Amino acid sequence: MEEKGMSENKQYENAYKVQAVKLAKKIGAVKAANELQIPVNTLYGWIRKVKIGSLDIGCGERSPEESQNIAEEN
Repeated sequence: MEEKGMSENKQYENAYKVQAVKLAKKIGAVKAANELQIPVNTLYGWIRKVKIGSLDIGCGERSPEESQNIAEEN
């Protein structure tokens, strides 16, 4: 059931979302969205998912506070 063309509800690979979010952290969401030619609202949605933990962007992407807490626990 592969539909080609620009459908409004485009499905992206998780790896693609991860790269987009990482790019957004580096250069800002609006610039990243323009560069990747995706709607900025789509990118904001992915960023929000990363924040609430429903999109995993891999290891080494913890906030400094989280890393601090983990270091103190050990």
